[in-house]
Amino acid sequence: MTTDVNLRELVLEVLLAITRDHAYSHLVIREMLEKYQYLSKQERSFLKRECEGTLEHMIWIDYVINQFSSVKVNKMKPVIRCILRSSVYELKYMDAIPASATCNEAVKLAQKRGFRSLKGFVNGVLRGISRNLDKVSLPDRVQEPVRYLSVKYSMPEWILQLWQTYPLEQVEESLQAFLLEAPTAVRVNPLKATEEELRQELMAEHITVREDEEIPGAFYLDGYDFLRKIPAFREGKFYVQDTSSMQVAICAAPKPGDYILDVCAAPGGKSIHLAELLWEAEKPDTAIHGMVEARDLTEQKVSLIQENIDRCGLPNICAVQADARILDEDKIGKADIVIADLPCSGLGVLGRKADIKYRVTLEECCKLRDLQRQILHTVQQYVKPQGILLYSTCTINPMENEENVSWFLQEHADFCLELQRQIWPGKGKNDGFFLAKMRKG
Repeated sequence: MTTDVNLRELVLEVLLAITRDHAYSHLVIREMLEKYQYLSKQERSFLKRECEGTLEHMIWIDYVINQFSSVKVNKMKPVIRCILRSSVYELKYMDAIPASATCNEAVKLAQKRGFRSLKGFVNGVLRGISRNLDKVSLPDRVQEPVRYLSVKYSMPEWILQLWQTYPLEQVEESLQAFLLEAPTAVRVNPLKATEEELRQELMAEHITVREDEEIPGAFYLDGYDFLRKIPAFREGKFYVQDTSSMQVAICAAPKPGDYILDVCAAPGGKSIHLAELLWEAEKPDTAIHGMVEARDLTEQKVSLIQENIDRCGLPNICAVQADARILDEDKIGKADIVIADLPCSGLGVLGRKADIKYRVTLEECCKLRDLQRQILHTVQQYVKPQGILLYSTCTINPMENEENVSWFLQEHADFCLELQRQIWPGKGKNDGFFLAKMRKG
C-alpha cells in the first residue's frame, strides 16, 4: 500500500459502524469510498472488498474463530472481534497478502486501538487459524443440513428455515449467487443517448460494457473506479438499477396517456423507467401526454426522487410527499397503473447489502407483512376499472410475497391475478425480486 492512510483501520471503523452501531452497510461503505476518493483504485478496491467480504462471510468466519479461540466471538470486545473477522477474511480469500503480514498488521492495530494486553491473544488465534485453515471442516450436510448451509454460505438458520418451502437446489444456487461480486446494472436514458452512443462513450472511459440478453437498453458495467466520476452518469445518460427491478416497468407496460401512481417510489428508479417507457410510447403523438406521480413518505426521500428526475431530464414525472397508508380521496379511481413496491425485509438483495441478514428478524417480517397489507388495501382504491395494480418487493419470503397476494385476492374479489413471479438471484447478474400483476375488473 502506498498511502499514509491505514487501510485496515478504515476497514475496522466500517465494520464497527455496521456490527456495533447498527449502521447500514451500503451507506457506510459508500461514504467511506467517497471520503477517500484520492486513494488509488487498488486501495479503494481493497477497502471495498475487505469490508463487504467480511460481512458476507461473517457466520463462517465466526465458526472458524470459535474453533481456535478460548473466548467465543460473541464474548469478545467489539474492536478485537472486528479485527479478527477481517483478518480471517484476508487469510481465506486474499491470497496476494502473506499470512504473516495479516497477523502482524492485526496485532499492530489491536495495540494502536488500546488493546496492548490482547496482542498475544490476537496473534495466537490468527497464527493458529493460518496454519490450520485448510483443515477446518463444515457441519455434516446429511445430519445437519440447515446448519451446514448456514455456515457454508453465512446465512442465518431462521432464514433458511423460512425458505424450506422452496426447492433446495434453487435455494443453494441463490446462496452461491449472494456471495459472488456482481457488476453494476444500468439502463440507458433514451432522452439523452442511444444504446450505441452510451456504449461507445463508456468504452472510451475504459469501462467494460456488457448487454443484458433480455432487457433492451440494459447494460452491466465493470472496471470503473467511482460512479460519480463517469461523465455519462453525471449527465443523466444512464440510471443505475438492478435488472430484476427493471421488470416492474416492463411488466406494467404503460400506454400513451396513462396516469401512473407509484406510492413508495424512492429513490425513483421504477418511476423513472415508467416515465421513459411512457415518453417512448408517446413520441409519435404529441397530443397524448401521460404522467408518472412518484410518491414517498418523507421530505428526504422525495428530494432524492427529485434529484434523480432532474439528472435524467424527464418532463413527464413529478415527485410528491405522501403517506401510502393514508387514503387520498382525490385519487380514488384515477390511476391506470398503481405501482406498490413496498417496504420489505430485503432478503433478495443480500448480495449487495449483506448486513440485512444479520439485522432483520422473523418478528420484523411479520410486521412488514401487516404494513404491506395495510398499504395494499388503501392504494387499490386508486386503480381505475380495467387498471393495473403491480405489487413488488425485493425479498424472498412467502409471507411477504405469495401469501400476501393470496390474501389480497381473497379480500378484493374485483381484482384478478395476471402474473406472479419470484425472481431468484442470478449468479453475478441480478437480485432476488418478486412481482405480481393484478387487474381490476
